[in-house]
Amino acid sequence: MTNLVSRLFPTATNMIRLDHTHVLSTFHQYKASAPSRVKKGLVNTICTALEIHAQLEEEIFYPEMRKIDDERITEAIHEHSEMRRLIGLLRTMEPEARDYDETLSALMRDVMHHVADEETILLPAAEKHLADKLGDLGAQMTKRRLQLAGPRTGEIALDMGRAASGNTTAIAMVGLAAAGLLLARRSGHLRWHARA
Repeated sequence: MTNLVSRLFPTATNMIRLDHTHVLSTFHQYKASAPSRVKKGLVNTICTALEIHAQLEEEIFYPEMRKIDDERITEAIHEHSEMRRLIGLLRTMEPEARDYDETLSALMRDVMHHVADEETILLPAAEKHLADKLGDLGAQMTKRRLQLAGPRTGEIALDMGRAASGNTTAIAMVGLAAAGLLLARRSGHLRWHARA
């Protein structure tokens, strides 16, 4: 990818930090006393964001980081596996389930530990040893994110709408996000392939 194109996208490390901020702020919106619809919307938003984030890291960022710190990447992939296990549980549960809040709390603890490790150890190491590659990796991650999120646009918008709970600013953001993805699709920057 050209240097100019890679500068149009966030670097891989900045993208990872943005993902962390998004998920952590969504965790903080969750209240055990919230209506089931809101809880389900927030949990689904968290789960989808984590699924896409983990896949981006594993496909694009971690292979480059393995060259620097194989042991920490192996540990990070193990942490992703545990997050996926908890996400799988949450996806099969309803908000009224007795252990729904506790399962989300376990996921939150695991994610916070993972984020702390990445932001204090892995991302600084990447910025030190992969500085010249981070722009290109960020562009690759942006492209792959669109591929992963594109087919899930309706699901993402619905979950964000549920989580908004009447918050007109959040509802407007959902509308803008959906419109942006629709425009990207129509302009040819994002393509969905019909399944046979």
